[in-house]
Amino acid sequence: QVQLVESGGGLVQAGGSLRLSCAASGPSFSNYRMVWYRQAPGKEREFVAAINWSGDSTNYADSVKGRFTISRDNAKNTVDLQMNSLKPEDTAIYYCYARRGLLDSWGQGTQVTVSS
Repeated sequence: QVQLVESGGGLVQAGGSLRLSCAASGPSFSNYRMVWYRQAPGKEREFVAAINWSGDSTNYADSVKGRFTISRDNAKNTVDLQMNSLKPEDTAIYYCYARRGLLDSWGQGTQVTVSS
């Protein structure tokens, strides 16, 4: 089972960009489907983007499609989320999630705040 640590969050103005990174440690990272979720204050955690084990299949929430890009580097055991054209409604804690069969892991989250 992998352990996940997110980084790259911060404060940015609307229209700006941030790149989040999730570093994984543990066996068989390349076998995991990787997902980014987010949770805004007072709201439920929601899906943002996902990428399959090989990186050739991705999907996105409608709210971020065309602005966010998920990618992974299996040699470095990382998955990134490039976020462009950020909006105040993107403000949330962003979590990295790994899933392989019945095994799953969550990161501790990284705060993203977008000011208007």
